[in-house]
Amino acid sequence: MSPLVSVVIPVRDGGAYLESAVQSMLGQTHAELELILVDDHSSDAAIEMLDRSDPRLYIQVNKGHGVVDAFNTGLSLCKGDYIARMDSDDISLPHRIASQLDYLIQNPNVDIAGCCVEIFSEAGIQGGFKRYETWLNSVRTPAEIHRQIFIESPMPNPGSMFRRRALECLHGYREMQWAEDYDLYLRADAAGMQMGKPEQVLLRWREHDARITHSDETYSRENFQRAKANFLVHQRLGNRSVIIWGAGPTGRLTHDLIVDEGGVVEGFIEVHPRRIGGKKRDLPVWPVEKASEPGLSMVLVAVGAAGAREEISAFMLEHDKHEGQDYLFVA
Repeated sequence: MSPLVSVVIPVRDGGAYLESAVQSMLGQTHAELELILVDDHSSDAAIEMLDRSDPRLYIQVNKGHGVVDAFNTGLSLCKGDYIARMDSDDISLPHRIASQLDYLIQNPNVDIAGCCVEIFSEAGIQGGFKRYETWLNSVRTPAEIHRQIFIESPMPNPGSMFRRRALECLHGYREMQWAEDYDLYLRADAAGMQMGKPEQVLLRWREHDARITHSDETYSRENFQRAKANFLVHQRLGNRSVIIWGAGPTGRLTHDLIVDEGGVVEGFIEVHPRRIGGKKRDLPVWPVEKASEPGLSMVLVAVGAAGAREEISAFMLEHDKHEGQDYLFVA
């Protein structure tokens, strides 16, 4: 009998964290699963040290190199109707698979189930990571994810579960200039697929210095903005021009990337008096009142300071402007 759920863990040099990641999956309350661990040519002994007595654990050497090939290698071996993603340094809580499976069964229009997370590290988590965790866990419904997907990826990659048909339609990961997981979710969004999350925290997401996101240029902030610009211009915006709220470094980078993709930027909106009335990138800089005008181009809010989204949302709502229709947050 084929398993209902297939779990794929790409791993290269899993070190001290791999065993707990594997055991967190093999110890799920929903036991009808297979765990496919894809060895991306590891040089440590972490995989060899695993207890292989559980017949649900299958180890495969990556047919190529890198996380994209590793995941797609695992996907080609999956037998389940549902495909779950997991990383080699994180911990899935015991009811994760059961909760996500129930969520997808109860929500037949949802193609991808994410989950709420607890970000943790041996050094403790504070500041930006706590704000990021709060945001991730607040964006749960398909409508919220669709509106806010250009802020950051609202789907923590090691905590996702896909309907097999959806993942096959997307053809798994692909190699791009930017993060393969964010690219996958942006493609899902562009294809009209719905993504959502059950309310419970289901994943302990480990932060540590050796994470690939800290060392590989693919995961740089600039390349995240590049992905956003590509999907905004070619998918979400249609033929609409944009006004960028924020003329600081993020706003100027957003301008440059939007233009590189063939989009049209009309100007900037700013709150700083010294910038208002001047020019950035040879375009006018307007006060915030510009955003209240009727018939405006799409406003892209490139301001990510703590509390800014709430203030800007309140201002836009006061002027009958709606997120997703009249403006989008992109930072």
